[in-house]
Amino acid sequence: MIFIAATVLWVVLLRFCPVYFTPVMLKNSFEQLFNGESMKIEHKWIPISKISPQMTIAVVASEDNLFMQHNGISFSDIEKARQESKEGKRVRGGSTISQQTAKNVFTFGTRTWIRKGFETYFTVLIEFFWTKERIMEVYLNSIEYGKGVFGVEAASQKFFNIPAKRLSNMQAALLAAVLPNPKRYNAQKPGAYLIKRQAQIAALMPKMGKIDFLQK
Repeated sequence: MIFIAATVLWVVLLRFCPVYFTPVMLKNSFEQLFNGESMKIEHKWIPISKISPQMTIAVVASEDNLFMQHNGISFSDIEKARQESKEGKRVRGGSTISQQTAKNVFTFGTRTWIRKGFETYFTVLIEFFWTKERIMEVYLNSIEYGKGVFGVEAASQKFFNIPAKRLSNMQAALLAAVLPNPKRYNAQKPGAYLIKRQAQIAALMPKMGKIDFLQK
């Protein structure tokens, strides 16, 4: 009961408060220290009103095209990811944007079944207590876009020298393209695969239409 009460309170507080630091950021900081690097996290929280709508469309097209329809877990995407993995052409995982948000904000992101259990638990909570707009706002502000670069504002400033509000559809598509592996892919020096993936996402974006959070 104490655990449930504490976690629910935590989720409700973050429904209204900016998320300036996450367990994943802490984990990355210690990894940098253990690797003999300087501890450096680039992150700046901004409200969703200061993020280009193109960025929202890009991540929905890339990561979770059923984001506005599902309740946190998309079983169809899980099955699709499983089939793509079997065929050796997996493009994305089966985790929804809600699950990725829960993983980044409430866990250390380690690859364990225990973490997956906590991720699922917090996914249910944020889908219940938060709006879809809030989930997207926290997601775009907390995910990693490059080594030690968290949040779309820090990424926009670092890679394009512009605020997130001014991201074009191609720039948003490029940032979305690095999300599956931000430590491997570099938006400043995109290789052939990243450019191809950027084009794929950009082609999908018009099909998403306008994402209207007020209708959810």
